[in-house]
Amino acid sequence: MKVSVIIPILDEERALPVTLACLERAIDAFRDTEVIAVDGGSRDASRAILAARPYVRVLDAPRGRATQMNAGAAVATGDVLLFLHADTSLPEQSLQAIAGAAAAPAFVYGGFHHRFSGDDWRLRAISALHNLRCRITATFYGDQAMFVRRTAFADAGGFPPRLVEDIAISEILRGRAAPAFLPLTVVTSSRKFEQMGIWTSFARVLAILLCLRFGRKPPATFFADIR
Repeated sequence: MKVSVIIPILDEERALPVTLACLERAIDAFRDTEVIAVDGGSRDASRAILAARPYVRVLDAPRGRATQMNAGAAVATGDVLLFLHADTSLPEQSLQAIAGAAAAPAFVYGGFHHRFSGDDWRLRAISALHNLRCRITATFYGDQAMFVRRTAFADAGGFPPRLVEDIAISEILRGRAAPAFLPLTVVTSSRKFEQMGIWTSFARVLAILLCLRFGRKPPATFFADIR
């Protein structure tokens, strides 16, 4: 079982060192791994950080998380594709756990439990709600480190080239099999929630979900970049 880790990046010099350090510990525990970073046009030190790590293959693609992840998937050789956000840290046994889940004949896709970094009770509560939503709806957010059998990803046509591509492909895949919702926890930097305001950020997430529920396109302003 080989796992391809695909990391979309855009000006992620602050987040990448922690993410890559955790990934390296996971690779030490599961060697059959390739890492592909797909840059959407970074203008900071992200490329230099990646260049210092020869195990990372770096590609360029037009800006857009779905476009970047699809570009990485197109050259990946693993049996399973792990889509890892640049500000999300994997636990040490994560790759082993993915390989174990993917060994099941009926496996199609999966993800991890999630929590934000930091000790703010509001962030912990939001993470708990995210995990509950995932269990009920069988749809993953991108920062839950979604992983997909490569053949199933290709059959689904990859990530739809639009916003909230993570939920969109989950809705396609859940029609084929129940997801593997691993008990291990990935940790996402809380910087974006904290900079925008925790409750404001949470309200934005709820608004996006309501837009999707009623067939409306979420406003592009809901997806403002914060670095």
